[in-house]
Amino acid sequence: MAVESEHVTADVIEATEFPDLSRRYNVRGVPKIVINDTTEFVGALPEAEYLAHVRAAVEQNGKNSQ
Repeated sequence: MAVESEHVTADVIEATEFPDLSRRYNVRGVPKIVINDTTEFVGALPEAEYLAHVRAAVEQNGKNSQ
């Protein structure tokens, strides 16, 4: 999605190279996806499920900024 939209950014972190971040986000499996520090999930998901998590994070972020 980050490739397709200028409104989306993505960072890929190698958990073994950044143990502090791994602990911060409680990484126990990969891929671990964290969106806006409010939504997270582990594992590869079908695109529709992934997008549902992204939408939920956007809605959560909107609620938190009001």
